Parts: sequence; structure tokens; C-alpha cells
Amino acid sequence: MKNLIAQIAKFGVVGVLAAVMDFGILNILVAAFHMNATVAGTISFAISLVFNYLASMKYVFVHREDMARWMEMLIFILSAVIGLLINILILWLATDVLLPAGTALGSSLYVIYTNGGKIVATVVVAVWNFVIRKWLLDAPKDGQIDENSFSHKLGQWSLTVGQ
Repeated sequence: MKNLIAQIAKFGVVGVLAAVMDFGILNILVAAFHMNATVAGTISFAISLVFNYLASMKYVFVHREDMARWMEMLIFILSAVIGLLINILILWLATDVLLPAGTALGSSLYVIYTNGGKIVATVVVAVWNFVIRKWLLDAPKDGQIDENSFSHKLGQWSLTVGQ
């Protein structure tokens, strides 16, 4: 349990740094360049994702020896794409559904709704990312691989395909 708490804390630190990057880029694009929130959110999310992958695989999760690196990256990217879709959906709901009609892009109210949606999206996507990455990417702490687990079978398949 202590290891899991430490891992969640590391995931939190990496996530906060990625979120600061994501929010910063998003706000620059929305407030300074008057960009649409979903477009700006996609750009900021993609940039912060690169940082998140590198930091997560270095400091948070342990590479599974029973999985090829290409499969690790594919899982990370696919889970991030789902996270991006969740992010876009929540930003769209915040700015196109909940925001009063006729609010100008870049206005204070638009920026407030964008950031409110982004906060909700960040929490939802963080939970999604941790759960899916812990399940599929993280090596067992005790070294005991469950040979019947989906992650092991997927990893073994990736090793045979990659040869």
C-alpha cells in the first residue's frame, strides 16, 4: 500500500507539471490569440502529453519486461487519445453548451468557462490515465507476473510480433 501511495504521489507531481504546461499553453492560445477552446485544448494537451509520457515512464511506472516498448508507447498514446477525447468533450460542453450564447471568444467569461471545463477535464482524465496505465503498463512490484492477466498476454503478444 505504501508503494501505491508513493506511486500516486509521483503520478500527481508529473500530472501537476503537465497540467501547468497544459493550462499555460491553453490560456495563452485562448486569451492572447483568441483561439477556439477545443482547438487550443487539443494543441495544449498534445504538447503536455509528450512531457507526461517521458516523465511518467521515467519516474512513475516501471517498464514491463514482458511487453515490447512499441506496445507500451501504443497503449500510452491510445489511452491519451481517449483522454484527449474526454478533454475535448468537457471543454465543448463548458464553452458551447453551458456558456451563454453570443459570448465572444477571448472574453473574460469565455476564459472562465474554458478554465472551469479544463479543471473538470483534468481531474477526469487524470483518473482515467492512472487506472489504465497502472493496469496495462506498470510492472508488478513483487515481480510476480500473473500469466493469465490481460496485460501479460498483450505484452507477450507484442514481444512475438516485434521479432
